[in-house]
Amino acid sequence: MRKKIKASFDPKKFLAKVGEGKTVASYRKDQIVFSQGDPADAVFYIQRGNVKLTVVSEQGKEAVVAIVGPGHFFGEGCLNGHPVRIATTRAVDDDCVITRLEKATMIATIHKEPDFSELFMSYLLTRNSRIEEDLIDQLFNSSEKRLARLLLLLANFGKDGSPEPIVGKYSQEMLAEMIGTTRSRVSFFMNKFRKLGLIEYNGKLEVHKSLLNMVLQEKPEIKTRDEAPSAE
Repeated sequence: MRKKIKASFDPKKFLAKVGEGKTVASYRKDQIVFSQGDPADAVFYIQRGNVKLTVVSEQGKEAVVAIVGPGHFFGEGCLNGHPVRIATTRAVDDDCVITRLEKATMIATIHKEPDFSELFMSYLLTRNSRIEEDLIDQLFNSSEKRLARLLLLLANFGKDGSPEPIVGKYSQEMLAEMIGTTRSRVSFFMNKFRKLGLIEYNGKLEVHKSLLNMVLQEKPEIKTRDEAPSAE
């Protein structure tokens, strides 16, 4: 008798299809995926489009904490014991396609399928590195350099070595919230970048490789304990 060969598991195909404990839905621009305070009972995966995560303080002030795009998970806090959502998520684009995996389905797939577990672990490590870089950026870099770095990230710089047109409209207020400065400062820096030929407005915001120099100049370095302090 021939042994039945098990079909190889493809995490991307698995996430793209509807199944038990798994749904796929399209969202319009500004449509809410889940709201701050909702029960945390599922993990989401972005197939197409971008999603904005915002948090509202007790005083009613709203802040944009992240924008995530295709290939990213969000809402994974439910796997760490969070009973409710700590942020609100909205679609940034008009045709955002998102897969919803119930908590039990997500946990079972992680345990059952090594390839899926590897994909999810890779996402978590990438996100952790991004958080560390964001913290260093906020602590050591000027608001001008923080804006330059944010634009490069929105343009997916680094995936294939060249920036892409930024999909979706990001207001100057939103950019200001994400880098911790004022809208007027963002407006000033955006005009400066455009005059220097670092970015272009042509229906869509396009970022050039030369903007990377704004981030690399005087990049902060963390000294090791073995380094002797320099004499002043």
